[in-house]
Amino acid sequence: MVTSVPKFWYAQPLHTSIVEMLQKKGTLTDADIFKELKGVHKELGIKDFNNTLMKLELDGLVHVSYLTKTTRRVELRR
Repeated sequence: MVTSVPKFWYAQPLHTSIVEMLQKKGTLTDADIFKELKGVHKELGIKDFNNTLMKLELDGLVHVSYLTKTTRRVELRR
């Protein structure tokens, strides 16, 4: 299976960007994080974003919980 290769590499990995954003701003919704990341990571898709959030949660770095049916709250674990 061939995956798409980005046209260029970002200086900072996506997971690092998410953790730093949560350190600076505190708890955010997934929509707010995705919206801000789209400004830096132009080719970011929702699937890549959700996979990264899941990896961060499995690694114990963030906690994701549902506020509503479609909105998730993402907070940094301390």
